[in-house]
Amino acid sequence: MTYTIEGSTGSWEVVVGLEVHAQVISRAKLFSGAATDFGAEPNTQVSFVDAAFPGTLPVINRECVAQAVRTGLGLNAQIHTVSRFDRKNYFYADLPAGYQISQYQHPIVGTGQVEVELADGTTRQIGVTRLHLEQDAGKSLHDQHPSKSYIDLNRAGVALMEIVSEPDIRSPEEAGAYLRKLRAILRYLGTCDGNMEEGSMRADVNVSVRPHGEPYRTRCEVKNVNSVRFVMQAIEAEAKRQVEVWESGGTVEQETRLFDPARGVTRSMRSKEDAHDYRYFPDPDLLPLVLEEDWVTALKAALPELPDAKRARFMREYGLPAYDAAVLVAERATADFFETAARGRDAKTAANWIMGDLFAALNRTGNTIETSPVTAEALGKLLDLMADNTINGRIAKTVFDAMVETGKDPAAIVDERGLRQVTDTSAIDDAVAKVLAANAQMVAEYKSGKDKLFGFFVGQVMRTMGGKGNPALVNQALKRKLL
Repeated sequence: MTYTIEGSTGSWEVVVGLEVHAQVISRAKLFSGAATDFGAEPNTQVSFVDAAFPGTLPVINRECVAQAVRTGLGLNAQIHTVSRFDRKNYFYADLPAGYQISQYQHPIVGTGQVEVELADGTTRQIGVTRLHLEQDAGKSLHDQHPSKSYIDLNRAGVALMEIVSEPDIRSPEEAGAYLRKLRAILRYLGTCDGNMEEGSMRADVNVSVRPHGEPYRTRCEVKNVNSVRFVMQAIEAEAKRQVEVWESGGTVEQETRLFDPARGVTRSMRSKEDAHDYRYFPDPDLLPLVLEEDWVTALKAALPELPDAKRARFMREYGLPAYDAAVLVAERATADFFETAARGRDAKTAANWIMGDLFAALNRTGNTIETSPVTAEALGKLLDLMADNTINGRIAKTVFDAMVETGKDPAAIVDERGLRQVTDTSAIDDAVAKVLAANAQMVAEYKSGKDKLFGFFVGQVMRTMGGKGNPALVNQALKRKLL
């Protein structure tokens, strides 16, 4: 379904491009050896280079470059073997040098694309314009003192990848799907942890509107949005605002805005700068960055299997439906958990347990798949107990709950609690006889044609046996007795 904003003069198309700032996973900063640990005490991870002491020189971090190249390869993008660092000049209190070392006209990664899947099953190709490396600024703290702002330079100089999309996004849903897919790719590659709450991934959202078929109109940038949900809400709020401006006879001015999640509106921050406002020029302290083709080839050969390829393999090798495969590959840790649990077992059963009982338990206990109280190996053992008829599906639910609570092996729980499935046909026959004797009237009704009562009898027998009767044998015994 096409997403539009309905105004008084007709429908308006929304045009969106995203600039995603992804913090590079590395032990040191882009141009210094200072640490990058999150949550350290303010100003404890700052080198002389980060603080812009006179006479200090930047030295490029090879691993940060490798991480950018891996990301470019994961985005099916062009890798530029020659790139250049520039100085982006602006003044702000948390930018000690008065400029940011970034890349502008000669980025390390060129055009690429990301395929996203939408709720209706369709796919869209979102173009990537470029990926460039740059150093992050520090952080201004405005809530530490009633009349002063404090500066924390721990983040200053941390390597960022700015991933700029083409203006191909046409709805909040597409923007959300793009961000989630991009985050998944980065996490699979191990180049960014994608933690938007901690600020290691954030988005600037460029929004404009136009009547269908018209050229692009003026865009506004909504700055530093730190969750997928807020990005989607910001697009809707800003698009509606722009439609109201145009339809009232006004003109949308190019500017930078902020999104207020509490009120669901955007508000003006400052007029939007253009490239010439930053007075870009090549950084005189850094030579052009030249990559060897063999080095890039080696990085490409070492890439992990990415979400799209893994999803296709799960469907092909395990026979999973497209939906199941998409859910399981959304996080690399979940995909690994599934493969361990499903190895040598019925894959669809394993998928159902992970997406159902396991996800529910993780949500209830506040755990992630990495901290799950039930390991993939333990879940596999539980599936084995069902497959060899040691327990039935109903008892398996009880055992699984005990595994979540105690972390114990499923076989140990079964033995400790006496939960082994009853397959003794004489014991089952005895239970069936007791149930039928206690419900003579219903037996007569069943024999007169009320076939739906069969389920009632099954439930009563299972209850009599404490849920431990073999369902197939119970069904067989009841059918014999009710003839």
